[in-house]
Order: sequence, then C-alpha cells, then structure tokens
Amino acid sequence: MEEQGYKNHTKLVPLFHFFALPAMALVFLASLVNLYLRFTERTGGRFSALLITLISLIAIVHTLLSRVFPLKAQDRAIRAEEGLRYFILTGKRLDPRLKMSQVIGLRFASDDELPALARRAADENLSLDQIKQAVKNWRPDRDRL
Repeated sequence: MEEQGYKNHTKLVPLFHFFALPAMALVFLASLVNLYLRFTERTGGRFSALLITLISLIAIVHTLLSRVFPLKAQDRAIRAEEGLRYFILTGKRLDPRLKMSQVIGLRFASDDELPALARRAADENLSLDQIKQAVKNWRPDRDRL
C-alpha cells in the first residue's frame, strides 16, 4: 500500500461521490422539469409532480445526512483520541482554542511534532490545510470514512 501523505490522504468513495450524488442531482433536476411542465400545461398531475420533487429532495437530504452524521461521530472520536495522545505526550490538556478542524489536522502529526504544532496551530489560528502542510513526519489515518 502506498505511504500516506498530504498529497494522497483524501478518500473518495466512488459509489457515493461518482454515482449516488450525481444520480440524486439528476433525479432532482428531472423532477423539477416535470414539476414545471405539469404546472405550465395545466393538464393535471400537479400533485404527483410535486410529490416526486419532494421525495427526490428528501432522498438527497437523507443521502447527505447519512454521510455527515457518521463523520460528526468520528470527529468526536478524533478529538478524544488526540486529546488523550496530547495528554500522554505532555501531561497537559489540548488548548481549548483549537477548533475541531485543527484537531483533525493534528492527527496526522507524529508524536514528536504534535505538541509544538498544536501550540502553533492555537497561537497562529492555522487552518486545517496549513496544519496538514506543516506536518513533516506524516502519521497515516486509513480509517476515516
């Protein structure tokens, strides 16, 4: 398996990113076209067209939330893991000024560079991307959903 680093750490799920999302978008757009045609033709079928549009919108929201909810739970686990790792390394708690996105970025830092990078991230309000770019010894995370 290729060694993970800044350039190759993102994870795409082909079935989700390249099939489900585009398919949902197409279904929603088609439902809007159908809705528009039903309302301009004045031939009836408005209720069913409206219902199809609503169902397609619900499907999109459900699909997005089915990805967001597990990521939020995983973020909480990352905060706990990184807080514990930082405490083991320094005997102190993580700086409360650190945002969740910063803690997520810090998980890629090796044990040797974590304390200094965490301090710098809090002091300079580094972004997630800036933190990941500052990591010298990448600690891979292959479990992110």
